Amino acid sequence: MSDDQAGPGNPTNRLDQETSPYLLQHADNPVLWQPWDEQAIELARKEQKPILLSIGYSSCHWCHVMAHESFEDQATAAVMNEHFVNIKVDREERPDLDKVYQTAHQLLTQQSGGWPLTMFLDPDSLVPFFGGTYFPKTPRHQLPGFVDLLMRIGDVFEQRREELTTQGEKVSKVLADLTPTRPEAATLDDQALLAAASSQLSDQYDQAEGGFGNAPKFPMPSTIERLLRQWAFQQHSSGQPSSRQGKGQSDRDSLDMVMTTLTKMARGGIFDHLGGGFCRYATDRRWMIPHFEKMLYDNGQLLSLYSNALAIGPDELFSQSVAQTANWMLREMRHPDGGFYAALDADSEGEEGKYYVWRKDQVKRLLTEEEYLITETLYGLDKPANFEGKWNLHRNDAWRSVVSRLSLKRPEADRLLAQAQHKLLSAREERVRPSRDEKILTAWNGLAIKGLANAGLRLGEVEWIEAARLAADFIRANLWQQGRLYANWQNGRRGYPAYLDDYANLMDGLLALLRAGWRDEDALFLRSLADTLLVQFEDRENGGFFFTAHDQEPLIHRPKPTLDEALPPGNGVAAPVLQETGHLLAESRYLEAADRTIVWARGSMEQYPAGHCTLLSALEAALAEPEQIIIRGPAQNSPKEPQEDPQKDLQKWVAAATTGYHPWRHVYPIAYEGVTELPPYIPQLVSADSQRKVSAYICQGTQCSLPLDDLDAFREALSR
Repeated sequence: MSDDQAGPGNPTNRLDQETSPYLLQHADNPVLWQPWDEQAIELARKEQKPILLSIGYSSCHWCHVMAHESFEDQATAAVMNEHFVNIKVDREERPDLDKVYQTAHQLLTQQSGGWPLTMFLDPDSLVPFFGGTYFPKTPRHQLPGFVDLLMRIGDVFEQRREELTTQGEKVSKVLADLTPTRPEAATLDDQALLAAASSQLSDQYDQAEGGFGNAPKFPMPSTIERLLRQWAFQQHSSGQPSSRQGKGQSDRDSLDMVMTTLTKMARGGIFDHLGGGFCRYATDRRWMIPHFEKMLYDNGQLLSLYSNALAIGPDELFSQSVAQTANWMLREMRHPDGGFYAALDADSEGEEGKYYVWRKDQVKRLLTEEEYLITETLYGLDKPANFEGKWNLHRNDAWRSVVSRLSLKRPEADRLLAQAQHKLLSAREERVRPSRDEKILTAWNGLAIKGLANAGLRLGEVEWIEAARLAADFIRANLWQQGRLYANWQNGRRGYPAYLDDYANLMDGLLALLRAGWRDEDALFLRSLADTLLVQFEDRENGGFFFTAHDQEPLIHRPKPTLDEALPPGNGVAAPVLQETGHLLAESRYLEAADRTIVWARGSMEQYPAGHCTLLSALEAALAEPEQIIIRGPAQNSPKEPQEDPQKDLQKWVAAATTGYHPWRHVYPIAYEGVTELPPYIPQLVSADSQRKVSAYICQGTQCSLPLDDLDAFREALSR
């Protein structure tokens, strides 16, 4: 729009001043987009035009489709500009707005939402009166054409405003009633509630292909983690060791569901077999064809999940998936100063998946005959093309089966595959890359920090742990100001004040870092975040935490999330994090807040147990007596450089405590050197002679053992 067209009552597109890559993608649209702010809302109220609210994100394929079809079209834009005040929102910057209007969409349409989310709001109340997701420019897929829809909505708003106001009042009332209240009494006992979730998940489980439901299929790490934890706790209560070698018969079905799903995902096309990292979801039941965007939050969670599965026993496929994913994050998703970027787009050169898929002749030209044979057999090139006449790589079978079928010796097969992968990845990197959303989001970085720390500790990769520490340092330096956290950062500019997910997930990441090696700055940061979380987010009257802080912008609804979604719900993360932090720092306020959260959320958990896996894990943790192990010893440069004397080798003691999967156990190695912020129940002063050897304290509930300084005695105490 030219400058002479702008003026009062005739605004310009204001997105060019934003930092969000998604909003900047729309800054040149002929649509007069506004950011969500007071100026845009006041404009709508002054002109008494309905607000067209469009919510999406930069790596969203259907957001791009709707933008190309409608928002870049002059004729469509003219209708939008004449009849509406158009507001564009990045759901990753404003998850509060997204949560509220996704919920409203479900109330209005009785259908699940998604992106792009397209909502039409009353300018005075900001309550929606109509909504949907993607709308095509012309009618198809049983959806109306977008321009026709706009004209009809404009007419309804002009002619039937009173009816819309009445409908809005009803929507507002339903939204107000959505927040669960503290139940007077539980209708199920704790074990019955946990069993109900297991039964529901078993009914939803795909016995043939793993995962839950049919298509599309999402990784659902919180759900898989719930089943893994359930198996471990069953082992614990029955006295069985939590490892594959001694798994007994206790809840074998849960473990089978976990291992089958993780195997199918790691073999499937949802995983990038050349570059590493998991895509957001599979469009088919067999995990073969993904929606090609890669999100930081998925990969952070999956790193943790696969690392926990590896605690049960070695699995070459899982180890490779973890290593490739961690290395992809460090190679492609890291800011030079340490934080992690948000996402890679699904599209490149205007086509979804173009960067990732192959023609058979392309692969043949790049590889030797021997390399091609093994690649063809492993990745399905000898099967029909699976993506628009091309091949998206996926493993049809286990690697050992492929090697046997081709009558190859394992070292030779490994060498040929590594050479082929290197050649294909090098050739792929010459293509036009998908765009990268370079926002740094605190909540997602918390998940990445936890994943890298857990994976580094499990596989002995110091580089991953150090990358997690640098990310935590980046967040502390750039997004923590004057006792308050911020949710996003881009090009040196902090964005919005942080939400519940930011505090909870970052605290979870810091706890994982402390388990990988104690730093005073991480412990102090953890305490500060916990204190702010209680002051700014807790509902002290009913229990639980609001998604927004007490002093953040009020919206038409203030969520208190409990359901598992693509990210675990903030209340489900906050409760176990506060439990662990309370025991670690001997702070009863945190423990009491965690208990209040679980009691408040009980009604929601009982309504649909399988949808509350994160909170059920918090409940389960609260029921078990926590085991906390503090190991003090001389500092060591690397877990791969053991000491000759096991009594002085801190890493040997850590390995003894972390062998197997024990979700009720938290192990904190703390070097004698350079540490002053100790848990208050650990001796602050240690003699010079004692500092030359390792000592461990085993704490159960509120009781700690005397220091153990013999490794064999320590192992025996752990096995009791």
